[in-house]
Amino acid sequence: MMGPSHALSGAAVWLTGSWVLDQFADYHQSPLALAVGTAVCAGGALFPDLDMSGKVTRNQGGATVARTFGVVSLFAAEVMEKISLGVYYATKLSKDPRRNNGHRTLTHTIPFTVLIGWGTTALCAAYGKWAVVGILFFMFGLALRGLFDRWAERAGWVIVTLTSAAAAWFTFVNLPGDRGYPLIGLAVGVGCFVHILGDMITRAGVPILWPIPIKRRMWTMVGLPNSIALRTGSKAEVIVLRGVLTAVAVLATVGLVAPSVLRKFNIEI
Repeated sequence: MMGPSHALSGAAVWLTGSWVLDQFADYHQSPLALAVGTAVCAGGALFPDLDMSGKVTRNQGGATVARTFGVVSLFAAEVMEKISLGVYYATKLSKDPRRNNGHRTLTHTIPFTVLIGWGTTALCAAYGKWAVVGILFFMFGLALRGLFDRWAERAGWVIVTLTSAAAAWFTFVNLPGDRGYPLIGLAVGVGCFVHILGDMITRAGVPILWPIPIKRRMWTMVGLPNSIALRTGSKAEVIVLRGVLTAVAVLATVGLVAPSVLRKFNIEI
């Protein structure tokens, strides 16, 4: 899937999950906490594509996440792509094909998702709000680049970076300082997992079963059959899928913020 679809899916899933917890577990979040979790999950839903690098010296190419902070994020994507390719060749079996890039390998696995979620939680617990502000800065940037792709493209990476920094600092100032913020790590992990699920419905698939060997292959790509798989950039993705995700996100938000509005229209979610 394309970057905006991934980001939107992360936001929709977090908002829907928040509504479920609010309705059935009596777990209420402040508007700020809800906004932060949604943005972080949307950003996390772009993070696995950091393994798709571009042309660093020309500030071109790469996935949406790689272009977020200009040459800095493009360089990080180049490093991640090479690490992913190295892990692929270090663990591949005889039936695994040769590859010349690491896209849709390490960062598109369950172990990587768990590691990133746990690592984020550990950083927040160990270093408190200073770790939180750094993580939020990065994730807010990804969310802006994904959810507002056309604006971010026109504005450029400098404006995106400054906006992310301002949002992260505002959140830093307004969040209490005596917490470990485990929900931030959870939001990152959930976002990464949603990304994997999104890529599973495309033709290329993802190695979601790694590192379980299957028929002398360590990197078995799992996805839908070509006849029903989603084609990246198609009308089915851009119009239908994004339309459904937007509707889900809006309904969940209204259900959380103003449930009386839904009741007026006899809408139950």
